[in-house]
Amino acid sequence: MRWRCSRPRPRRRVAMRNRDAELRIYGLNAVRAVFARRPQALRKLYLAEARIPQLKPLLKWCVAHRIGYRVVAEADLHKLAASAHHEGVVADVLREEPRPLSSWLRDLPPGPQCVLWLDGVGNPHNLGAILRSAAHFGVAALLLPKHSTLALSGAAARVAEGGAEAVPLVRLGHEDDSLAQLRGAGFQLAATVVRGGDDLFCTPLPLRLVYVLGAEGPGMSPALAATCDLRLSIPGSGAVESLNVAAATAVLLAQWAARAA
Repeated sequence: MRWRCSRPRPRRRVAMRNRDAELRIYGLNAVRAVFARRPQALRKLYLAEARIPQLKPLLKWCVAHRIGYRVVAEADLHKLAASAHHEGVVADVLREEPRPLSSWLRDLPPGPQCVLWLDGVGNPHNLGAILRSAAHFGVAALLLPKHSTLALSGAAARVAEGGAEAVPLVRLGHEDDSLAQLRGAGFQLAATVVRGGDDLFCTPLPLRLVYVLGAEGPGMSPALAATCDLRLSIPGSGAVESLNVAAATAVLLAQWAARAA
């Protein structure tokens, strides 16, 4: 089927856009969130016919700004998203690069703030669930270590249900410098550990807090955990070893929000 509208063909002297600069997202809330916050990032849109009534404002914007959109069959959406969970809409959008820590701290408003430091978290579904909880509780940012390869994927954006647009990703510099910058801005760091930490529900939490989260299995770097101001554990029945990192994040954030209120 033909494109409903198309962008002008770029001149030969303009370099081709780097494919890594684009991200294919899918899911109704994920696509709507991009359109609501940064519509200029949209590059192409594919949708099921049944979604046209719900996406009329987006389609109108595409026509006005010469962004191609295409009505396609369900099977084509499966292929485009590489997933059955596309919810009738797929979009190619410009990827938003993580901000440097220094500029993010410069623009951070005063008052209570909670931040997540992701040390080794890599599963896209966990990342998406973390972003969803972070958006729900008003987390100020997700901090990524200097050499982390973690990046938003279509699967993570879909699981986040729009949360990926609400919580900025921030790239850290050298660990010692980043720790000094965060502490200089009034933050304390809390290592979240499966066992051996202070009881989350009985420990006073600072109003400016960085929760440090490690990957499931290996956990966080022992050296990083040793530099933190607090070590926190979520008590449980013992029937299972622990919560997964995404579920634990939701509990941690709910507790901070209750204390900061």
